[in-house]
Amino acid sequence: QVQVVESGGGLVQAGGSLRLSCAASGRIGRMNAMTWYRQGPGKQRELVATITGVGRTNYANSVKGRFTISRDNAKNTVYLQMNSLKPEDTAVYYCNADVYDSVDMRSNTYWGQGTQVTVSS
Repeated sequence: QVQVVESGGGLVQAGGSLRLSCAASGRIGRMNAMTWYRQGPGKQRELVATITGVGRTNYANSVKGRFTISRDNAKNTVYLQMNSLKPEDTAVYYCNADVYDSVDMRSNTYWGQGTQVTVSS
């Protein structure tokens, strides 16, 4: 019904930057929100940043001031600009799309496959 695909991960040295992209496609009546999560090895998944369909943003305290989430509503795409990366940012980053389906008249969430971000010391 809805496909979510992340891209842009890779290996970067501490202090460097990466820009992640997440594109949603399919039966999207309205995008309620798009959210970046991450999960480090042996750790719980945590929320990184979220942006609503009206542009309201929230960030985890650990990334506030370093990461910026933005979106292109026309393309149903969200971006995560990550600056001043630290080794503790190493994780698989997942994109979640909260979508209202005007056919079924209900909201559903969809996950991407994840993209690996590795920050070396």
